[in-house]
Amino acid sequence: MKSIASSLILTSLLCLLMSCQNEKEMPATSASNSYEDLVSLFHEWRSFETPPLLNGAPDYTAETFEKRWPEFKKLQNKLQTIDYSSWPVDQQVDWHIVWAEMNGYDFNHRILKPWERDPAYYKNLWTYRSDVPGHEGPTPHLITDIWTYDFPLSPEEKDRLINDLKVIPPFNEQAKGNLTGNARDLWITGIRDIRGQSKNLQKILDEPGVKDQKDLVQTIEAAIQSTDDFVEWLEKESENKTGPSGIGKDNYTWYLQNVHLVPLTWDDEVMILKRELARAWSALKLEEHRNRELPQLIEADSPEAYDALAEISAQSLMNFLRNEEIATVKDYWEPALREHLGSFVPKETRNFFWIGAHYDPRPLYSHFYHWFELARMDNEPHKSEIRRGPVLYNIFDSRNEGVATAVEEMFMQAGLYDDNPRVREIVYILIAQRAARGLGSLYAHANEMTMEEAGGIHSEYTPRGWMKTEKELLIFEQHLYLRQPGYGTSYITGKYLMENAMAEYARMKELQKEPFVLKDFFDELNTIGNIPMSLGHWQMTGQYDEVGKIVD
Repeated sequence: MKSIASSLILTSLLCLLMSCQNEKEMPATSASNSYEDLVSLFHEWRSFETPPLLNGAPDYTAETFEKRWPEFKKLQNKLQTIDYSSWPVDQQVDWHIVWAEMNGYDFNHRILKPWERDPAYYKNLWTYRSDVPGHEGPTPHLITDIWTYDFPLSPEEKDRLINDLKVIPPFNEQAKGNLTGNARDLWITGIRDIRGQSKNLQKILDEPGVKDQKDLVQTIEAAIQSTDDFVEWLEKESENKTGPSGIGKDNYTWYLQNVHLVPLTWDDEVMILKRELARAWSALKLEEHRNRELPQLIEADSPEAYDALAEISAQSLMNFLRNEEIATVKDYWEPALREHLGSFVPKETRNFFWIGAHYDPRPLYSHFYHWFELARMDNEPHKSEIRRGPVLYNIFDSRNEGVATAVEEMFMQAGLYDDNPRVREIVYILIAQRAARGLGSLYAHANEMTMEEAGGIHSEYTPRGWMKTEKELLIFEQHLYLRQPGYGTSYITGKYLMENAMAEYARMKELQKEPFVLKDFFDELNTIGNIPMSLGHWQMTGQYDEVGKIVD
């Protein structure tokens, strides 16, 4: 026994000695107070965030995530050693952006797990540019943005497309091993997205010059076959999917605060959206009463009528922004808007947004403030490397969706529809719809409703039955919001946060005995970039309170 005890003591001493030696070999990360170190870490983080490849496709296997986890924790720890307390506010804001992105990776790894729970995550082909900085919802790496190609293709572009599409077959095969989750609504609705990918791949074959390129045709056909096989597998597996798809209230609140930097809880958002829904409905009825002696709006009933209405409306909005000094209108703003004026849609196939646009598209064009923001990213990249591109994990939602929604009403209050007060009714219908669909998404994430039941709130509480005419939009929106927590509410809560920022900005000016100039507010907001609204508030006013509630 004495011998055994001595051996144990000796072994413990050897282990302690080896541990000390290892600590000397791997010293703890030293503290830093250099902004340049943050920028360097940002690039290191973004490089890590892109996963390695498995058979030519991004590797989302559980084994690879676990293997890479210690490296991620080192990056997180490295960020925490940076002392930013003496930096200018804009640089402190950049630190918080990196912090939020790393929290997003952590949350996806622990809770959201789109590669395990969400078949739509394996949609690789995108046919359009999003109106926000990145694609909406969880999106894999190495996607094919077919909208970036011009047909017929040059030899270089043909090779690029082949390389893009070659990812699809191994990615679909990997999905069959990764998708072990039991989220029924995500699973069933996700099949629709993958089936749509097959149809969109088929459409590429009809693009000019494609059928003359044998190697490209073979690549497309292989991607179609693989996608169809994946759909068949998903349908078979769907019979066993019975679980909820929401992440729960506590997880929702943590994600909202620590990733999207929205200083609210699940309960706060319910309260705000209920209030906004009631306000929009009551304001709509007051507008209808005030306008009762005015003629009803007349909808465009032909392509020619719509084109004429769109042209008048685009000119009206741009002249309003310039003449009323709402914001500094850049040369690239109007071309950006004109690319998205839309076209005539037959009445029986119009979705919610195009119903309103056929009466007067200015409320929708106001929401297209999105395209001004994206044009700024293209033409005037932000000086900060951290803000120059899209922030990850849709962290931009409170800023981009919130501002786009807020300006619909702000422009109205500033006089955009003084020439036709009936258009104000459309604005309140838009607000009601955003509040109703966001409220439904909150209950779905709390697992108090299915996605279909959440869609019922979305449909039933939208005025004039405008969400009952075309079901695809309803499915698309509720599915997106179930896939991406916080996105469905960001239109209204982002609007709230922007209004709060404007109020504090104006109050600050009043305390300093300076005039509030609307143009200055929007110009400053625009130059800050597409970052969470709480960070924009902080940078514009110096008030750290909203962010401090989360980080400190």
